Amino acid sequence: MRVLLVGAGGVGTAITRIAARRSFFEHMTVADYDLGRAESAVAALGESGARFGAARLDASDPVAVRAVLTEHRCDVLLNATDPRFVMPLFEAALAHGAHYLDMAMSLSRPHPSRPYEECGVKLGDAQFERAADWEAAGRLALVGIGVEPGLSDVFARYASDELFDEIEEIGIRDGADLTVEGYDFAPSFSIWTTIEECLNPPVVYEEDRGWFTTEPFSEPEVFDFPEGIGPVECVNVEHEEVLLVPRWLKARRVTFKYGLGDEFIGVLRTLHKLGLDRTDPVSVKSGAGAAAEVSPRDVVAACLPDPAGLGERMHGKTCAGTWVKGSKDGRPREVYLYHVVDNQWSMREYGSQAVVWQTAINPVAALELLAGGVWSGSGVLGPEALPPRPFLDLLNEYGVPWGMREQ
Repeated sequence: MRVLLVGAGGVGTAITRIAARRSFFEHMTVADYDLGRAESAVAALGESGARFGAARLDASDPVAVRAVLTEHRCDVLLNATDPRFVMPLFEAALAHGAHYLDMAMSLSRPHPSRPYEECGVKLGDAQFERAADWEAAGRLALVGIGVEPGLSDVFARYASDELFDEIEEIGIRDGADLTVEGYDFAPSFSIWTTIEECLNPPVVYEEDRGWFTTEPFSEPEVFDFPEGIGPVECVNVEHEEVLLVPRWLKARRVTFKYGLGDEFIGVLRTLHKLGLDRTDPVSVKSGAGAAAEVSPRDVVAACLPDPAGLGERMHGKTCAGTWVKGSKDGRPREVYLYHVVDNQWSMREYGSQAVVWQTAINPVAALELLAGGVWSGSGVLGPEALPPRPFLDLLNEYGVPWGMREQ
């Protein structure tokens, strides 16, 4: 297997550090718009970096992406960029004849007149529209294979296969007790992506209604997270699992709720009120009087610290998991399948902060299953379309066990 990894930010760099310890691939080319960043990711591997190389690449240019795939003889493209670049990379991989993996799906657009009631363009719609073309090409686009979506979807499939006869609700619940020294406000993940998913209308699925939307931050609930994190208030947020799980699994309701906290929600509401969440460029005059076209959201991201560089200042744990309620053998059952990462551990073992490392481990495991033929398929598939047990067993082999709590 020869892999083109696009994106050498926090998640991309963590992917290289995890993959360097595994033998399943022949070569990995790390590509980024900033060549220096890609080179730094490879150089940080030291002697373990012999199977890695660096390249400069504009992820928005499918022709350039195909050229790099050809030059480095890559048969898999792993997308570690933000969701703006999903479609050009997805299309370039198909045109080249490479398999494709990502951790976030093509962007949504709210309904033009009823955004908080009806779906407009849903997350992943643009990718699923091309499913027949991927099937015809005999190639696999494995979408949403980070931690959420990704491991959370694997948990959902495992629960459906082995733990329940009937499922009332599958609810992804994400919470943490992470703090960052020295900053009043410092998100632990890409603020661009966080704004996108938190301020868009959240999607909920119900079997008798299909997909529908609600107001941002709706239906607050307190969820008790394991391994010392404790109770965290979680709210509805737009996320891929709600669009993926019902395509393959039977459940009466599917939700995603994220533990944001009042302060974070307040900041997001303020950004929205001021128009600083917008992605369309606005004209801004410089000190010299010249005008520049800039995206307000990009300005916000530029003003905040890079999440990948916060690891030394971060303390605490992050938890991703899937809560499932239903019945087994005629008796009610409720479980929470989860994965917890302690930032102190991930920094000590890999030099990557907990949130980006927890995201990165899952596409590496998926690549290994694909390389060994344990996972296979064609078309556009989510993680819940594939057998869960090999993936969960491999996580244990990687030394990052998952847990299950009876509720």
